[in-house]
Amino acid sequence: QVQVAESGGGLVQAGGSLRLSCAASGRTFSSLAMGWFRQAPGKEREFVAAISRNGINTGYADSVKGRFTISRDNAKNTVYLQMNTLKPEDTAVYYCAAEDSAGSWAILRRHYEYHYWGQGTQVTVSS
Repeated sequence: QVQVAESGGGLVQAGGSLRLSCAASGRTFSSLAMGWFRQAPGKEREFVAAISRNGINTGYADSVKGRFTISRDNAKNTVYLQMNTLKPEDTAVYYCAAEDSAGSWAILRRHYEYHYWGQGTQVTVSS
C-alpha cells in the first residue's frame, strides 16, 4: 500500500508563490509516477501537473503552464509543485496522486490512472 501526504498549502495574495510538497511511502519512490490535481468548490477535480518515474518527463494543464513547476527528489521520496504568479482562480484543494504501474517515461494526466491519493491541502489566493 502506498501512502501519500501533501503539505505546504496556505493563504497567499495574488501574484505570490507557494511550494507544495508530497511525500510518498510504501514503495520505492522511483517506481511511482506522480501527479497533482486540484478541486475548487462546485467543480470537478482537474489535472494540474505530472512527472514521470524517472523525473525526465513532465506535463502541465494549459491553465498553469509557465507558472507552475513540478519536480521530484527521489532521494527524499518527495514531489514538489512550485506555484508562481498565483491567481484567485488557482484557489482549490490540491491533491497529490501516485501510481505504481506506470512506465518509466509515462505522464499520467487522468485521475482514474492513479491508485493512491493524499488527503489534500488547501490553497487560497486572495485578490
